[in-house]
Amino acid sequence: MAYIIGIILIVIALIITGLIMRKKIYDVVDRLEAWKMDIMNRNVASQIGRIKSLNLSGETQDKFESWKDRWELIVTKELPDIEEYLFDSEEAADRYRFSKSKKKLRETEEILQSIEDEIEKMLNELNQLMESEESSRKEIEQIQPTIKALRKKLSQNRYQYGKAEGHYDDRIDQLDEQLAQYHEHVESGNYSEAHHLVEELKGELNSLQKEMEEFPSLYKACKNELPDQLAELLNGLKGMKADGYRVEHFGFEKEIHTYQQRLMDCVRALENGNEDPAKEIKIEVEERVAEMYQLLEKEAVARNYTESKLPVFQEEVENLENDFLVTKEEIEDLQKAYYFEDTDMEKYLVLGKSIGQLKKQLDMVMAETEEAESSHSTLRSELENGFEQVEDLQQKHDEFKNQIQNLRKDEVTAKEKLEEMKNELYRISRRLNKSNIPGVPSFIWNLMEDAANKNTRVLDALNKQPLDISEVQQALSDAEAGVAQIADKTEIILDQAYLTEQVIQYANRYRSQNPALSAKLSESERLFRSYEYELALEQAAKAVEEIEPGALKRIEEYQQAAN
Repeated sequence: MAYIIGIILIVIALIITGLIMRKKIYDVVDRLEAWKMDIMNRNVASQIGRIKSLNLSGETQDKFESWKDRWELIVTKELPDIEEYLFDSEEAADRYRFSKSKKKLRETEEILQSIEDEIEKMLNELNQLMESEESSRKEIEQIQPTIKALRKKLSQNRYQYGKAEGHYDDRIDQLDEQLAQYHEHVESGNYSEAHHLVEELKGELNSLQKEMEEFPSLYKACKNELPDQLAELLNGLKGMKADGYRVEHFGFEKEIHTYQQRLMDCVRALENGNEDPAKEIKIEVEERVAEMYQLLEKEAVARNYTESKLPVFQEEVENLENDFLVTKEEIEDLQKAYYFEDTDMEKYLVLGKSIGQLKKQLDMVMAETEEAESSHSTLRSELENGFEQVEDLQQKHDEFKNQIQNLRKDEVTAKEKLEEMKNELYRISRRLNKSNIPGVPSFIWNLMEDAANKNTRVLDALNKQPLDISEVQQALSDAEAGVAQIADKTEIILDQAYLTEQVIQYANRYRSQNPALSAKLSESERLFRSYEYELALEQAAKAVEEIEPGALKRIEEYQQAAN
């Protein structure tokens, strides 16, 4: 029983599946049928009929016949055949031959798509043809009056074009011929060729307009303006030579003659309708003429500069040379009394050599000026360089003279400082002697003797012939350090001694009451009498601080206030 029920269910499932698949095929058939009807109902024939507004001959006639025949074939043959394919597909589906049905439907869809593509291609070509005809017609309506205007302009301004008039007449005639060819193509129905011709005609017309616009000014410049400028420049050049300006080295005359010949060649080229060489040389000549004037102006300015500055340069060089001779004599005298470092002598020798070279440069500039071989621009450059050297050498000379003068100043200063240090040692010695301390520690007298010996070495260095100021300054530095040291140490010793006395006096108020304090103060007094002032201060300070903390600080403040 279950087996039978299973079979029944399978059969039912197969029937349902078959019905669903047939429904899907019917839907596709309906869609393709609607597509076919849409194509049949399109107004393609009337679209194609628009071409009748053009001249139906030649290329246009051929395209019209081709599109018309193709549309009739689609409507009368291919679309009816689609109906058969759809019927066969439905019949196969009714018999559950779904594979065959689907294959028929795919073939039908491909045919419909192919028909769609062909219709679209026909209409695109038709639209392009119609638009091309309209565009060409509108452009011709603008081109025709433009050509007439060009011919009129040429006729009214023949003098501006010279012999090139014939060339431009021929160019305008060629445009008229192309215009006539356009109308022939239109009458023959060859609209594609007509459109191509219009584009070509438009490009040539624009080119001719531009050339005729540029030609008058270009022709005038090459025939009159630039040759006049070159002739004026050549006359000016000759005038400058006559006035003594050095302009031969520029080679402008040969260059001007070359440009004059090239301009004549360009005029002939312009008269034959070739503007390119003239455009190039016009810019080149204008720029070069401007450069020539700038160079000539620079030469004129340089001449004025040279004539006015050369005497000044000569005077400055001679003054520098004379100043150096004075310095040289002074150096020879100073070498007897002073020792010069190698670096100082090297500076002196280099300075003399440089001044000698500058004198040679002056002689060379003077010779070039008299022989008239160099341009004034070159001479000006040499003079400017010479003035810079004079300024540099003058500065170095002044620095060297100051350095020489400093030798004497350094000697005087060293003697003054030596005298001050002697007085300082004497003052320190008197202060020690007048102080009420029991005695002076031996290391103080040793430092005093050492400082005195260093002063003696300074004096010995000052008495040497020739005087080595570097040695003097080194000895002076050592002596100053020695005097400063003895002054510092003396100050410290005296301060320690005075403070020790103050501390002991302050602590005496507690002495009778405190045997330990008394013993420490007695030790401090012993050290004090033995000239051990630092140890004595430490002993007394320690003792009083134990009894009265902070007492030492108050004693120091009191002593500072008293001093």
